[in-house]
Amino acid sequence: MGVMILRTYEVDVPIHDPAHPGRRGLHVFTGVADSPAAALSRAHQAYDDALAAHTAGREIPGGQPDNWTARGLRPGWELEWTAATAGLWHKPVSWSSGCDFAL
Repeated sequence: MGVMILRTYEVDVPIHDPAHPGRRGLHVFTGVADSPAAALSRAHQAYDDALAAHTAGREIPGGQPDNWTARGLRPGWELEWTAATAGLWHKPVSWSSGCDFAL
């Protein structure tokens, strides 16, 4: 039996606002997983947990032990999970490339 190696992954999920078709974006999740498939599953679970908490009027859960959470929730926007990508997280600001703001 092999040793499971956990690494930090980034999951990028395209999002859109059904009320305003031209409004699109990307929801970025990061956390620890042992594969891209596991990362995608954990990101989806973090989103589902955050949405359920928000819908119930509770605070969005903070980072789990493996760091997955869904901050920046946009109620009403739809996440396009079938178009999501997952890969190793190489650069802390990779998602902000080309943006006009400073972190």
